[in-house]
Amino acid sequence: MIAKVGSRGLYVRRKFVPPHRALSTTATFPSAPYLDPSKAGDPAVTSTPQDLSPAERRVLDGALRVDQAGELAANWIYRGQMAVLGRVPETGLVIQAMWDQEKKHIAVMNKLQIQHQVRPTALWEFAKVAGFGLGATTALMGKEAAMACTEAVETVIGEHYDDQLKEMDGFSVSHPSIPLLKDVIREFRDDELEHLDTAVEHHSQRAPAHALLSTVIGAGCKVAIELCKRF
Repeated sequence: MIAKVGSRGLYVRRKFVPPHRALSTTATFPSAPYLDPSKAGDPAVTSTPQDLSPAERRVLDGALRVDQAGELAANWIYRGQMAVLGRVPETGLVIQAMWDQEKKHIAVMNKLQIQHQVRPTALWEFAKVAGFGLGATTALMGKEAAMACTEAVETVIGEHYDDQLKEMDGFSVSHPSIPLLKDVIREFRDDELEHLDTAVEHHSQRAPAHALLSTVIGAGCKVAIELCKRF
């Protein structure tokens, strides 16, 4: 277990395990029903609550719109990093393993967006271009800078997922999709925080101007979150 003190408190989480080493336990993940054709008729993965209050619906819509956009951007960040560092021994394997998890995340978020009838962000194409640009640019600065990018992004995303869970704790509905959604968010939050740990273990904090780089990237992520909520 790895413990990390962040601005929101103490996180205790599992050590990062690349997806190819965790296949035997995939069925235990909350997101598994979204990737299992045998669950195609389960109301928890196919229907959305009809008794949400207007405020609750705004929370749900905003959360899924941001999460889908965030996972899309994360995929393109890793795509950009792999374009530059994919052939670097060890570093390429580490980035690929994290990217493989993000591919699963976006596949599930795409299904959640359809299930809950949420409009995707209008910034969809911008998220891809910005994500690729950020990933490639930091990778060109060196593998430590690429890991610093991951550290900064995943710090913001981990905290954002925590904020979403707190908002959804107040939902008064009993529809089975809501507890499942919260479990999926917890799963993805833990994955993102594992990526943060992996970045630190691979010397993210040795990147040139680490503090400045982290501040700029983190601030950019927070602005993107607010924009995707609205547009």
